[in-house]
Amino acid sequence: MGEFGGFGLPVDGHTWQDKNNWGYQSFKNKEELLQRYTRAMSDLKKLIPLGLSAAVYTQTTDVEVETNGILTYDRKIIKMPEPTLKQLHQLVV
Repeated sequence: MGEFGGFGLPVDGHTWQDKNNWGYQSFKNKEELLQRYTRAMSDLKKLIPLGLSAAVYTQTTDVEVETNGILTYDRKIIKMPEPTLKQLHQLVV
């Protein structure tokens, strides 16, 4: 599949710049982000029987103006709960 995601969530005080940050899809809070990420994991699971062998989330950390990371630019905040991420990822292995 290549990369997927690009779910943007800027976290105040943890971005490269205060304004004009972006994601391919932008969310207002962690709950919205988690809901969308959960849906993406569910979609991936449906693709496995059709031949999906790998997928890479965009991206591990925020990078300058992009807020698509699971971690913030300064790596101080994980945007979704780690136990929930572990559960979601176990669904697609």
